[in-house]
Amino acid sequence: MTTQVTFPPHGRLMTKLTALGPYLRQNLSAEGHFFFDCLSSCISAKKAPEEREFWGWWLIMEATKNGFEYHYQFGRFNDQGEWDKDTVPAKHVQAVQQTLDDFYPKLKGLLVDELGLSLTASKALEEPELGSAA
Repeated sequence: MTTQVTFPPHGRLMTKLTALGPYLRQNLSAEGHFFFDCLSSCISAKKAPEEREFWGWWLIMEATKNGFEYHYQFGRFNDQGEWDKDTVPAKHVQAVQQTLDDFYPKLKGLLVDELGLSLTASKALEEPELGSAA
C-alpha cells in the first residue's frame, strides 16, 4: 500500500520557506526548484557595502516524487553578486559551518516533520566539505 504525498501549493510553500529566515532567494526559485544561500562571513568590511564579498554556502532543492532532494556548495559570494565555488579559509570555516548547521534543521523540520515530505541529499553530492547537513 503506497501513501499519496501531497505537496502544498507553490505560493504557500514559498511563504513557509521564506519564514525560515533570510535564506530563500525567491527570484532564483520556481515551482519545484528552490535556491537558498547564506552570506556567512564578510571577507572585508572595509569595502563599500556594494563591493563586499562573503564566504558562505548555497543550497539547491529540487522536487521529487515524495518530497525534495538537495545539494549544496561552499564558496565566495563575489562583488558581482554571484557564487563561486571555492575553499573556505580556516578563519571563516566555523561561521560558515554554523550557519548551515542552523539552517538545515529548520528546513528538515518544515518539510519532513510539518509537511510530511521527504528531504534527501542528492546522490551527486560530494562528501560535505563543511557542516553536518548531508
